[in-house]
Amino acid sequence: MPELPEVETSRRGILPYLKGQTINNIIIRQPKLRWPVPDEIIQCQTQTIIDIKRRAKYLLLELEQGWIVIHLGMSGRLRIIQDNRPAEKHDHIDLVMDNGVILRYTDPRRFGAWLWCQSLTELVQLQRLGPEPLQDEFNADYLYLQIKQRKMPVKSWIMDNAVVVGVGNIYASESLFIAKINPNRSVQTLTKNELIRLVGAIKQVLAKSIEQGGTTLKDFLQSDGKPGYFAQQLHVYGRENQPCLVCGNLISAKKIGQRNTFYCEICQQ
Repeated sequence: MPELPEVETSRRGILPYLKGQTINNIIIRQPKLRWPVPDEIIQCQTQTIIDIKRRAKYLLLELEQGWIVIHLGMSGRLRIIQDNRPAEKHDHIDLVMDNGVILRYTDPRRFGAWLWCQSLTELVQLQRLGPEPLQDEFNADYLYLQIKQRKMPVKSWIMDNAVVVGVGNIYASESLFIAKINPNRSVQTLTKNELIRLVGAIKQVLAKSIEQGGTTLKDFLQSDGKPGYFAQQLHVYGRENQPCLVCGNLISAKKIGQRNTFYCEICQQ
């Protein structure tokens, strides 16, 4: 599933081709995605794309009179097409610019979404989201206020979008390893210094992944069709029974909150 770094990589990839361009045509081949594609999407023809932003894992196309909101779901991806090549089986939506550039949305599983709203505040999917992890408001003081009365495992806690957005399964495991915190630890046991380490680790892991183009696992490709490269530098995720890169102890794995979790029992306390 594309996570925050992959979505941010997509945003940066398509921005230079779409910002300031006018939508000439919108082709919807398959309207049945996670939610039906609303009719208002078609009415966005002739509107100019003012900017492309991101909130959590949603891409926000700011138009003159509203917003197109895109979620990539489990297997969705966006590509920039400049040669008008024929659409293939899972190419569900084309956004055709007046300069000939096409933003093509591909989604084999159809768990993604294309939504429309006049104001972002009215979109239910964007409500009750926590802070962005790379912004200043996500800090140890903020997290310290959130741990009261929380007895859940720390890994499940940092994956809660109401606490902080965009820390998916891979990045949660990696961040906890760098912060030297066992993913099974109860949130209530974390000290202020551990929270400082955790915030720093999350920011470091996500920023590095964005820089390197996201994490390649199964389906993710950047907008130019090239895979990301962060998976080559994972410390614990997917490395069960392999030696820890720090201490040599074999990496452990267990399910926490129904998600596979990888950690080192020696390095993470």
